[in-house]
Amino acid sequence: MNYYTAPMEGLTDRIWRQVHQKWFGAAGAPARYYAPFLSPPENRILIKKKMAELEDAGNAGVPVVPQVLAKDGELAGWFIGEVRKLGCTEVNLNFGCPSGTVTAKGKGAGMLRDPAKLDAFLDAVFSAVEGPVSVKTRLGVQSAEEFGAILAVYNQYPICELTIHPRVMKQLYRGEADRAAFARYLADCQMPVCYNGDITTPEALHGLEAQFPTLSGIMVGRGLIGDPALLRRAQGGPPASKEELRGYVDDLYRAYTAAFGMPSCAVSRMKAHWFYLLPHFAGAAALEKPLRKAREGWEYETVVGQIFAGR
Repeated sequence: MNYYTAPMEGLTDRIWRQVHQKWFGAAGAPARYYAPFLSPPENRILIKKKMAELEDAGNAGVPVVPQVLAKDGELAGWFIGEVRKLGCTEVNLNFGCPSGTVTAKGKGAGMLRDPAKLDAFLDAVFSAVEGPVSVKTRLGVQSAEEFGAILAVYNQYPICELTIHPRVMKQLYRGEADRAAFARYLADCQMPVCYNGDITTPEALHGLEAQFPTLSGIMVGRGLIGDPALLRRAQGGPPASKEELRGYVDDLYRAYTAAFGMPSCAVSRMKAHWFYLLPHFAGAAALEKPLRKAREGWEYETVVGQIFAGR
């Protein structure tokens, strides 16, 4: 069974991938890191800073799959060609993002509103590109019953792997993932299938493997941000030590400071990571508010020192 990391905007960027690989890659690396989505520019002029996320020089030793978010199949096909020039092999299409700002434009999970338009999009993509193209999807917009028509479209194309997050768009990330619906549709999928959603412990991961032994992979997102040693533990390794976690978060903070040019911007990015990390630190709940209020580097560093002093 392959383990993957989910693409999470503002969290699983190039810096995080490098730092995670450094501290937890030896025995806990995923088979692939899926990078947060990129949208092809309508003027077909690439933004160097965004494309740098995928360059080999910035991802040494890290297997990365870029994700494309678009609603124009011809434009997406062109962009996939440009992405592959950077050395990427597989490219992933995003039909799963439930964000209102994305779906209002007919992108992400918004593509699932109209299976005919989804079909036309995929036809344009697969008519223009060669090589492996995977898809990340939700079950539908309002109801899991919509997935029958959506899957009928997917089954027409040579999708190399279909990652299913068994929620619908309107749920966002609320409520439980619908594993009953996932199980109901799994046998009808004519391509390898990966599961994504609510995997936060090794026990949950192994339980999913036992329940669905035919899966090609399992994708982990929020669980891995909260416990960066999750995949190592799943493979029989030890949990993250205090020293590893301190090195991990300090390396992230330093790298974001260097990338953004000032500690205050790095603090904002680190707070997104700590939202998932903090519950794993016993007795640290009282520090959630001061961490959230931290704005300057020295404020952040003080609170983080207190967090680790109490671990």
